[in-house]
This record gives sequence, C-alpha cells and structure tokens, in this order.
Amino acid sequence: MKGYHQLTLVLLIVDFSVLHLVLAQDQSGFISLDCGLPPNESPYNESSTGLTFSSDADFIQSGKGGQIGKDWDYGFKQYNALRYFPDGIRNCYNLSVNQGINYLIRAGFAYGNYDGLSIYPRFDIYIGPNLWTSVHTFSQNDIEIIHTARSNFLQICLVKTGTTTPIISTLELRPLRNNSYSTQSGSLQLIYRRFKRSRDLRYPDDVYDRKWESCLWFDETEINTTLTLNGNSSNPFGVPKLIASSASMPENASDPLTFYLSPSNPSDKFFFYLHFAEIQDLQANETREFDIIFDGHVTNSAYSPKKLQVDTVFNTLPKICEGLSCNWELVRTQRSTLPPLLNAVEAYKVVEFPYSETYPTDVAAMMNIQTAYGLRIISWQGDPCVPVQLKWEGVECSYTDMSTPPRIISLDLRSKGLSGTIVPALQYLTELQRLDLSNNSLSGVVPEFLATMKSLMIM
Repeated sequence: MKGYHQLTLVLLIVDFSVLHLVLAQDQSGFISLDCGLPPNESPYNESSTGLTFSSDADFIQSGKGGQIGKDWDYGFKQYNALRYFPDGIRNCYNLSVNQGINYLIRAGFAYGNYDGLSIYPRFDIYIGPNLWTSVHTFSQNDIEIIHTARSNFLQICLVKTGTTTPIISTLELRPLRNNSYSTQSGSLQLIYRRFKRSRDLRYPDDVYDRKWESCLWFDETEINTTLTLNGNSSNPFGVPKLIASSASMPENASDPLTFYLSPSNPSDKFFFYLHFAEIQDLQANETREFDIIFDGHVTNSAYSPKKLQVDTVFNTLPKICEGLSCNWELVRTQRSTLPPLLNAVEAYKVVEFPYSETYPTDVAAMMNIQTAYGLRIISWQGDPCVPVQLKWEGVECSYTDMSTPPRIISLDLRSKGLSGTIVPALQYLTELQRLDLSNNSLSGVVPEFLATMKSLMIM
C-alpha cells in the first residue's frame, strides 16, 4: 500500500438529472477556440456536445486562417478551419488563467490537406518556455496535458522545427478541482483514459470535458446497474455517473483483469488512476476481493470495491516501468467468490517543465512597451528570455539557473520606427543595464526615471 492512496465517493441512489443538467450547461472557466475560424462566424455551439466555440483571433497576433480540403470531412465543425504559421519560428497564444489552478489543456490538429501539398507537418508545442511535446499531425489527433498555471497568463506556443509549417485546429482549456491529479513532479500528459462501456464519452456527461475512450476487451464482459448514480460529490475526480454505473469483469471468473502501457522511453515516469465501484447487489455468501498488482508487485492487497461508491486508487509517487511495459493485474484472492472488476483507468506520463518563466515584472513591462509602440516583431512571442534559442530579438537576459526567473539586462530598440515619448514602462525593467533607442523618431524630454535606474549603465 506504500505510495498509494484511495479516495472514496459516496454514490447517492436518487435522481440527480436536474442537477446534472445544470452542471452540463455550465461552461464557466472553459476556453474553447476554433483556430482559424473567421471572427464573423463566432461563436457557435458544437452540435454533439453543446460546447461553445469561438474564433481564436483575439488570442494570437500571427498566423493565417485556412480551410481543410473539400475532399476531407472530420465530422466536427471545429476541425474544418485551422490556423497555420508560415512566418517566424515561434508563434504563441496568450490566454488569461488563474495562477495555481489545475487546467486540462487540449490541442487538436487536423491537416486536411489545406495547402494541397499532402505533407503532414511536424513541429513542437510549448507551454510557456517549456517543451510540451513534438507533434506529427495525421488525419486528426489531439494531445492533452494537466498543468498547474504558474501565473495569471498562459502561453501555448507552436515552434517550427523543420521545413513544414505548424498548424492547429482547436485549443481548449478546462479548469479542474485542485485536489485532483496533484503531483509533486511535473505536469501530466495523457496517455489514455478508458472506461468499460461500449461508447465514448465526454461533455456534457463529464462536466470537466475529459474524453473517455470506450474499451472492452474480447475476454471481458460488461456489467451495468439500473440505479441512478451520482458521480459528482466529494471525490475530487468527479467520475461521471455513466462511468460509475458500468464496469467490466473477466469472462472466465478465475482469470485476472489485465491492462498495460508500453513506454516510448525506458526512463519515462507515469501516474495511474484506477476507478472502482461495486455496482452488483452481492448476496450474504458472496465476496469480491482481489489484489492490485503492478509489474509483479502488490500495491493493494485483498482490495474490495465499495458498494455504490467510487473509489479511486492511484500512485502518489511516479512509477517507472520494469522491462518493455507497465503491467497491471487485478487478481482474485482465494477467499473471493467473485471475479475482479474495473470501471475506468487513466494513465499519464510525467512531463517535467524545468525552466522558470522570465521575472513577471519584466514580462509585464515588455508587454506594455510592445503595446505602447505598436511593435510587431515576429519573434516577440512567448517568453522573452527562455528558452535561450527562442529569446526575443534585441533582448539580452541574465541567467542564474533553470529554477530562477531570468532578468532582462539589455534592450535594443534601435531603428524600430518608434515615435512619441519614452514610455514609463521602461522603468520597471529594474535590472536593465543597456538601453538603445537610437535612430527612431522619439520626442519630448528624457524622463527623470532613467536617472534613478541603478542598473542602467549605457543608454
């Protein structure tokens, strides 16, 4: 049991359909962007989910809108348009969030031969200054990560890595409960999220809009309950009631339930979340009890799912697979009269984000300078200082270590067509040592605040 935790959710045997309807209609905190959609076609309600999608035009300064080829059809309106980025190396979305909140971030990509080249793009996607993952777009694919916001703004950046042009179709953010999916190491990139039912599920059945993939193996049998179960209570994972009301068991009662994961890298670390609920009415002489075994090691012995309650079992420390795969087995104990069952399972890979963002006051000052002078420098997207190979043109920074926010120490704005006065925002670059404003059309007096900037040595 060491390193594992269980959270219990009581399932009420009452009708919560009205409450569920209210929750399903509440998209507060959601950001749902149809990338490349013209603003005059925004917003709209996606028919299968009821989610409200808007144009991304107000969230990014660069890129161009495109449409998938006429011979392509993805079945969802939000994949018909896309934004592509022929200019610059890094192009970034700027989103307002709440610092310290856990967010599910989902990006969708559908190439659709929009350019007539029939070449699927390859590129990288970053969260702030840190690499999230590399993307190779196919017919239609989504990537998803659970990430805690480090400040009140979030930048999602597409970075060109070769000869192909980065694209994006959708960008979605969903706030989660902060006591769910909490780790001390990195963010959680989704590997799979599966439940034991014969159809896929997402919003509005899941009020957090997690995508659940139906997964019932050939040697498993599905069981359901007709009771109306409430999956939204004190359990921070908020397991949807449709998931809580269904489970799988092995067809052969003496067999274990098994599932696995094959890592792409032997050093990858993972978190697993196993959701259980006893949904059968056990008789007095019946017992369901099984061991939960990971890579041959018992993590939970003689475990019994709780009647009409969702119990979430998860590792509190990241796991590394032994050998070529992570193997889970739910093995019936000798005293058990019934086989093991499982309602749903989630698997995530730990993604470390080692770089600290640039000192927030410096970032705010640079944003104000950019706005005040109307600067449209293609490299001025994302974090000004990190990663070093993508830092802003004309900006030099001081670096202590990856965990310490960099500081801006030099700003070169010569020959940038600046006009008007010297903006007050410059005074908030408190570590600035060099400032070059030459060969512009600035007017007015030299502000007094420049004389009080202790670090400024050369202007």
